[in-house]
Formats: sequence, structure tokens, C-alpha cells
Amino acid sequence: MEWVTDKRKWLATGIVLLGLGGLLLWRAPQLVAMLPVQMQQAIPGRVAGWLATPLPTALPAPQPAAGPVATIAPLLLSAATETPLPTATPTVAVSGVDEPTVAPTGAGEAAPSTPRPTRPATAVPTLPPPPAAVRLEGMDIIPQKFNNCGPANLSINLAYYGVDVPQLDIAASIRPTYDDRNVSPHELVDYVNNETNLRAAAFSGGDLVTLQRLIAAGFPVVVEKGLIPNQREGWMGHYLTLIGYDDGEGVFITFDTFLGPWDGSGLPETYDEVERFWRHFNYTFWVVYPPEQEPLLQAQLPPALLAANKMWQTAGARAQADISADPQDPFAWFNLGSSLIRLAQVTGEFRYVGEAVTAFDEARRLGLPWRMLWYQFTPYEAYLAAGRVEDVIVLAEATLSGIGGQFVEESHFYYGQALAAAGDRDRATAALQRALEVNPFYEEAAAALDRLGQ
Repeated sequence: MEWVTDKRKWLATGIVLLGLGGLLLWRAPQLVAMLPVQMQQAIPGRVAGWLATPLPTALPAPQPAAGPVATIAPLLLSAATETPLPTATPTVAVSGVDEPTVAPTGAGEAAPSTPRPTRPATAVPTLPPPPAAVRLEGMDIIPQKFNNCGPANLSINLAYYGVDVPQLDIAASIRPTYDDRNVSPHELVDYVNNETNLRAAAFSGGDLVTLQRLIAAGFPVVVEKGLIPNQREGWMGHYLTLIGYDDGEGVFITFDTFLGPWDGSGLPETYDEVERFWRHFNYTFWVVYPPEQEPLLQAQLPPALLAANKMWQTAGARAQADISADPQDPFAWFNLGSSLIRLAQVTGEFRYVGEAVTAFDEARRLGLPWRMLWYQFTPYEAYLAAGRVEDVIVLAEATLSGIGGQFVEESHFYYGQALAAAGDRDRATAALQRALEVNPFYEEAAAALDRLGQ
């Protein structure tokens, strides 16, 4: 009978070990969050993603379901007075909220603390077409840590100009929480402008020729884009550094910090592929450059991108062209909504708000990826400005319902704004406090919390 007793002991031990293993897997995200930031960031990305990424949930459509799409007037570049990109711009007041929503002057979600490039005093002559092929040398690729494509790409671009800052040091400054799911372009731009002797600027509404001109002039360019690494993980946001191009092959040479290769040869991506996934983020790009090269940088850009209202009109017109080509494209409708709410903010013209809401309703009706509001927050701003507080609450709760979405501080922020507008001060306070727990450097959330306590 001794063998029976031994068998039972082994069985009991196995059950206990399986139970402990299951408990560790269940609590893995919380256990990882208890580690120091540097240790957290050092965990291999694929391992961390396997532990922490939740199953997809649908981003809800408008309720009740949207009817026929309202006509949105075409955006004309001559429709508004031209203004350069300033450090502060007019905002659209939000119904029921003490202060207006954040009003970015360029790409991203918040106005930068330092000026963007402004239009030169003299007109820039028409430039000849860029060379047929260019490859920038002297750049090294690095693999990103978990959710760290922004800091990793920034580290690569800073090193190109001789400023060596490890990606984990950048991450500690702008995404100190391990599970923080997003770094917006404006955060990366502000880091460069505030923490280094270099400069950076972000733009939306770009085109492939502009990317080529910048590369040919010696500037690596980072595009914000969609990425589908596999069907299980689904769609997500990503940054990609472009270091060259070849018209003969029809490709950009890229450094992909998620996919490699790691030998520095670069990953060729076709023009069509780059443009298709770049569209998911309103053709947004950012550039790091030495201050003395600002005139050269400006000379490579279309004049419309050097003035805030012109840039958003350009981006909106491009979105309308994409909609004309495919009315069922939710990204094009989302881009149109983003461009319209930004245009409302930089011009102070409230008429754009209703059209932005219409565009976002259609994007939601067509179906947006469940991670969409991890990266872009313009629907929150548009619905708040239009007084549709319930839509903000529904979208924020859907985004915050998963483990990953809980670490998007902007969703907590706008959730708090909507709850405050609805009169629920206690829950609004809790939401804003949570935003600051995810990112203690989130100044807008701290200011909103102070106002709520007054």
C-alpha cells in the first residue's frame, strides 16, 4: 500500500503546484506592477504582452444607432485666416465642465510647452522632386521594451544627433508606470524640447513626398501608424522610424523596434503598406532636429503644415478624399472627426464641433478597433464640446474595462471630466486621481482635480 500513499502525495503536490501556478498567472500583472520601474521595463515585451494583454472587447457604436450620415461640407484651405503654430491657442468651451478641453496646436493631444516651427518670413521656393533613392547612415536600431515603441524610437533618433539617452530613461520620464499603454507624439516632442539641446515637432496630414523630402534633407522621420502583429493580438498603435526610401523598389527603409531586424539593415516596407497603416493615425509624423537646422526642416514641409488651422484643414481634406475613395473606412471618418475638432479648437469656431461629432458617430457605426482610444482621444473632446456627456462615459468605460485599458490615463481624465459634467463629483474625483496614479506627471489631470475640489 506504500506505493498508493506515495502516488497520493505526488498527486496532492501536483494539484498544489498547479494551483500556485494558476494564482501566479492570475496575479502576474499586479505582481509585475510592484517591481521597480527599471525592472518592469526590462521584461521582454512579448512575455509582458502575454501576461497583461486582455481579450478584445468591442468599442461601442452610438446608441441609438446612427441614421444616415449627415452631409459634411468640404474643407477649403481658403476658408480661415492663416495662423502660425503658437504655444497656446483658442479652445472650444465644454458644456458642463469648468474649463475647456486641452487644445493641441499640432499633432497629438496637448499643446507643447515650447514653440513649434513657424512659417518663414519669406516664401520658400518650389523644391525639385526628391532624389530617387536615399539611405541615411550612422543609425542603430534597438529592440523596444514592453509598450515602449515611443521611447525606443526617440532614443534612436536622439542618438543620430549624438544625444545618447537609453529608452528606459526616457520611459521613466514620460511613462513611469510599467503598464501605461501609450505615449502620444506631444509627450515625445516635449521631452526633446525640454530635456535636450535638440528640437522636435509633430504634424498631421502628411504625405509620402514630404516624408521623402525630409529624409533626403538628412532628417529621419517617425510615423505613427497601426500595426497588426497577428490575429490574436489584433490591431494596435505603433511608431516607425523611416531612414531611407527607394523609388525603384517602391519601398521605405524602416527601423521597426518591434519586428526588427536587429542587424541594422532596415526593414523594407512598400509605399502602399506605409500609407495604409499611417492613415490609421491621420498621417501623423514627428521629427527630431538640431535648432540650427530649423530653416532647412521648414523648407521641406508644405506651407500648409506650418500653420495650425491650415494643417488641420489639410488633414481634414485628406480624410474627405479617403472617405470618397471608401465611404466604409472607419479610420477616414475618425481622421475627419479629429481634424474638425482640432480646427474648432485653433479657430474658436464652434460650427466644426457638430461636424466632428457626426464624423465620429459614423466611425463608431462602421466599427473601430477596441484599442483605438488607447492612443487617440479626440472623440472624448468632441462629445464633451457638443454636450454629449453620456457618449464619453460609455466610451471611457468600454476602454477602461480591460486590464490594458485601465492604464490609459487620458481615458481616466476624460471620464472624470464627463462625470463632473454629469454632476457626479465623487466618481469624477476618483477618475482624476486614477489618471494621476497612472501618470503622476499628467498636469491637466492635476489641474482638473484642483478645480473639482474648489
